Amino acid sequence: MIITDDDLITMTVSSRRELTPSIVEFVLKPEEGISLPQYGPGAHITVETPSGAMRRYSLVGGEANTYTIAVKREPESRGGSQSMHDEVAEGSKLRVAPPENEFSLGPAPDYLLIAGGIGVTPIYAMAKRLKEQDKPFRIIYVSRSPQDAAYLAEMREAFGDRMIVHHDEGDPERIYDFWDHFETPQPTHVYCCGPKPLMEEIKAISGHWPEGRVHFEDFKPVDIVRPDDVAFDVELAKSGKTVHVPADRSILEAVRDAGVRTVSSCESGTCGSCKTRLLAGDVDHRDMVLMDEEKDKAIMICVSRANSGNLVVDL
Repeated sequence: MIITDDDLITMTVSSRRELTPSIVEFVLKPEEGISLPQYGPGAHITVETPSGAMRRYSLVGGEANTYTIAVKREPESRGGSQSMHDEVAEGSKLRVAPPENEFSLGPAPDYLLIAGGIGVTPIYAMAKRLKEQDKPFRIIYVSRSPQDAAYLAEMREAFGDRMIVHHDEGDPERIYDFWDHFETPQPTHVYCCGPKPLMEEIKAISGHWPEGRVHFEDFKPVDIVRPDDVAFDVELAKSGKTVHVPADRSILEAVRDAGVRTVSSCESGTCGSCKTRLLAGDVDHRDMVLMDEEKDKAIMICVSRANSGNLVVDL
């Protein structure tokens, strides 16, 4: 979905809670008299962070007419999570897009919910809903340590022996072995959310399962910045500015830093909202939107970069 300014709802942070040393929970409430759109477990909202970056966060659930999210400070944050941790307090105002759900619960005889780290947020919401509906489910929650596991105490109290909790303490030899759960295909539906290595492992060991039984949530479908990226300049034809794009920043971020406002939404190369007319330059296209015949004339500035030399765009 392409998000415009008209889609954004201004909300107030009614509470802020430290869940772990690196994860903070925010409860958001709308202005008086505004009813929020409803959502199901697995849904997420897009938040305009104080840095200006648009970031997606899964909804944990909570009181009626509120949105609750948990945000992890990413060690290599390019502005979004860092600004949420450093600049958002109780009483802060944030602009939020209505919920979307690409990870919704479907009908199944049984459910296996797999969470890794901050990926617990949609899994927690799913487990609460399944418990309310008295449906059979199990949870596997893996993290580095108990101190890194958001909502661990609440989930243990709520779900008891339906949970397997595993901490590897960062030791590759102690990573949880999922094979016993996947060796024989089952009618169970699996929902998995977590870091890339966890997702790749579950995909690899579930390849022999029938299609449509294993579901994933991943907000990072492309590598926005890669280790071998280099800096380059982008000339903004309309604004008359030349913007330097560092090796560890996207064109969109550099343009935003330079004070030039432009439309964005997913900031992961999947929605098409930041599509910009390309006037000159050799582009390394990293999006999942443009057709081959469009690539000589357009660029998704949230993920794509210069292949070599500099670029000229219609901004």
